[in-house]
Amino acid sequence: MSEIKPYRDSAAGKKEQIATMFDRIAPKYDFLNHTLSLGIDKYWRRRAIRLISAESPETILDVATGTGDFAIAALKSGAKRVTGIDISKEMVAAGVAKIAKLGLQDRIVLLTGDSEKIQFPDESFDVATVAFGVRNFEQLGKGLDELFRVIKSGGLLCVLEFSKPRNPVVRFFYNFYANRVMPRIGRMVSGDPAAYTYLPESVEGFPDGEKFITFMRDSGFGEIREYRLTFGIATIYIGKKVKG
Repeated sequence: MSEIKPYRDSAAGKKEQIATMFDRIAPKYDFLNHTLSLGIDKYWRRRAIRLISAESPETILDVATGTGDFAIAALKSGAKRVTGIDISKEMVAAGVAKIAKLGLQDRIVLLTGDSEKIQFPDESFDVATVAFGVRNFEQLGKGLDELFRVIKSGGLLCVLEFSKPRNPVVRFFYNFYANRVMPRIGRMVSGDPAAYTYLPESVEGFPDGEKFITFMRDSGFGEIREYRLTFGIATIYIGKKVKG
């Protein structure tokens, strides 16, 4: 996978750059996230939650949780407890405040954490989720290995991620919006010159579709299903930690 760096003049690694970038945009993240996606991201999350609800999970780990949107939505799966981790301290702080405002702090806990060094024992969770964050893993294979480790035998991994539309007409308009419109709006609202330029670059560099499924298989996941959404702009990947 090619390395997409949000701050090309920085000597820091991708992980540190991602944390810095999201710390900077945290105050405006929710507004921009929903506005730039025209609200479609909420539908994508609901679709992912419906897919994991069939497993009736009691415990969920949400990796790259950001401000906790997916962690909050995951409660609709019937889960008793959701734990979210994210490398950005400011995103986690914003999420903790949001969860407290909703009165959900007894069911959701957000922590600062690294996807490649998850701070929980083996087989701790029924389901692990990653929404729009797996493309930011510095080492994709290592991150998926860690997710496999903390999921219980027979449990699920659910990844919701941007992907590249296969239809050439859809892809043309998507690329125009992602590369021309989105960065300008993001820059004006967030004040960050790199964040919303990085987003389309990271999508372009991400090994979606069969390539990502190969990464999942290499980490041990089986019974993998792929659901392409909204003309292929986003994709849900579901994989099971097959009982050995």
